[in-house]
Amino acid sequence: MSIKDTSEQDIQIKKTTSPKKRWITIILTTIIIACVIWQVAPSASRWSKAEQTISLDRVRLATITQGDFIRDISVLGRVVAAVSPTVYSPADGTITLMIEAGNEVKQGQILAMLESPELNSRLFQQQTTLESLQSSFARQKIQAKKQRLIDQKAVDLANVKLVTANREKRRADLGYEKSAISQIDYEKAQDELEQANLQHKHAVQDAALNIESLDFDSQSLDLDIRRQKLLVKELQRQVDGLNIASPVNGIVGNLSTNNKTFLSKNQAILTIVDLSQFEVEIEIPESYADDLAIGMDVNIQFEQHPFRARLVTISPEILNNQVTGRVRFINEIPKKLRQNQRLNTQIILEYKENILQVQRGQFLESSGGRFAFRVNNGLAEKTAITTGARSLSHVEILQGLTLGDQIIISGTDTFNAAEQVLLSD
Repeated sequence: MSIKDTSEQDIQIKKTTSPKKRWITIILTTIIIACVIWQVAPSASRWSKAEQTISLDRVRLATITQGDFIRDISVLGRVVAAVSPTVYSPADGTITLMIEAGNEVKQGQILAMLESPELNSRLFQQQTTLESLQSSFARQKIQAKKQRLIDQKAVDLANVKLVTANREKRRADLGYEKSAISQIDYEKAQDELEQANLQHKHAVQDAALNIESLDFDSQSLDLDIRRQKLLVKELQRQVDGLNIASPVNGIVGNLSTNNKTFLSKNQAILTIVDLSQFEVEIEIPESYADDLAIGMDVNIQFEQHPFRARLVTISPEILNNQVTGRVRFINEIPKKLRQNQRLNTQIILEYKENILQVQRGQFLESSGGRFAFRVNNGLAEKTAITTGARSLSHVEILQGLTLGDQIIISGTDTFNAAEQVLLSD
């Protein structure tokens, strides 16, 4: 037997909602729906515009900045001595070394001695020739004095005869006027006077010509002596050069020959390294050869300190796809430098002030520098740009972007030529 409950006796009462509460519910629902649409609409709009979606983690972003731009090259340089002369043999002979490799030497210090019998013999021969010429010149002076006395004697005798002839002519004139002498004697006196004049005239001319000839001979001998002196001086210099001295203060480098070895003329003996003056030898890639110019500023890092330098030489030829140059320190030279030490060298190719620039990336190769993807609210839009100078870290922006814009600097080859790309989180 079942016991019945009181459900049949219950009466269901319907609950009624007031109009005021219903309107509040409608308004709240509408506001919530509007907020959801307001939040979702931009994303939906970007999603609808985007031709492709890429994860944000797969791209690199950078912001357009404004500041000083430096276009440079970073290469590894090698410290070399600015002055490292090589000493050569001045003549054929046997070398005797007075030092060893690594010895410190002073300028003018004797490094080696060369024995050259041939050169010494030539010097002795030329000295003998010089003494012979000097003796001949002295003899020429004596001969000139003797000749001048002979010529003076001839002139004096001719003058005496001329005076006598003039006196006889005056006597003949008086005698002829008084008819004391004959016509023949009178003409004879005239002939003797004319003869005396001619003898005197020729004696004076002969004396002058002899003096001119003697002076010419003396000048010729004097020139021969001067020439011989120069020859002896040059040979003496070569003989003195057999005592080979150091041209600079420094350290003896590599020895190119052994002691007591016979050397030919102009054969290398040794190298002196001047450690007081250093330069940095750099090798620059061939692609930058046209951008290089003598006088460019260079920054050199040594023991974490920068030092100013300047590019002073550029090789005119390209070897192994590289151009060789020399860099010289300005004002301050780092201490404790060593030969062949490696240094980081930065060559300043170009410097611009207050320009738009962005970090360099793969997008330059992907687009050829003609466009970039500008990012705005997660949507990357393809934008035409114009780039300028490029450095290892940054690139100059000339047109298409403004300060503060954000672009994709990683490669864009995966965008498949899309104009707009959605960047998803």
